[in-house]
Amino acid sequence: MKTSITEQRIQRIRDVLSKRQKDLTLILNNIHDPHNVSAILRSCDAFGVHGVHLYYTRESFPLVGKRSSASAKKWVDRIRHHDAATMINGLRGQGYQIIGTNLTATARPLPDWDFTGPTAILLGNEHRGQDPALDALIPDNLFIPMQGMIQSLNVSVAAAVILYEAWRQRHSRGCYDSPRFNHEEMEAQVSAWMLR
Repeated sequence: MKTSITEQRIQRIRDVLSKRQKDLTLILNNIHDPHNVSAILRSCDAFGVHGVHLYYTRESFPLVGKRSSASAKKWVDRIRHHDAATMINGLRGQGYQIIGTNLTATARPLPDWDFTGPTAILLGNEHRGQDPALDALIPDNLFIPMQGMIQSLNVSVAAAVILYEAWRQRHSRGCYDSPRFNHEEMEAQVSAWMLR
């Protein structure tokens, strides 16, 4: 029996949502360049991140174009925050480990972290890094081991590398094999996505 375009769309939405990781997220902290934000959202969509947190205090949230994000902004939920402590305490209260990306003396290399549990990774501004207000709230940091002369990656590239490692660990644990949403959550998400 031939399926309609609507049925195919619903099935595609269900397939994608069944792999979404609702307990893996990024915190975007005053990232300025809209192209970087767009690229980060594309990586989130690609690696099954359901939503990101936006902590913007010094920068206006950049307008993300449809073309530059390949419509990823449509498929990745965004939650805005105005108070650092409320955001961090809220995530911790939900059982998240929160990891910054500051190159501190105690930062550990990316592969040393376990991303299979609820995890939020903070990505700071392209030039200033993580807001000082967040330093005391997020003592744990990771770094991406690098072999070249330059000691940093573009923020969108760093996001993709980090999310790939999280995907690799979760994939090997079977986290993508069954939906992370319960039945009611799944139906609500399908209905919401059908309107996008």
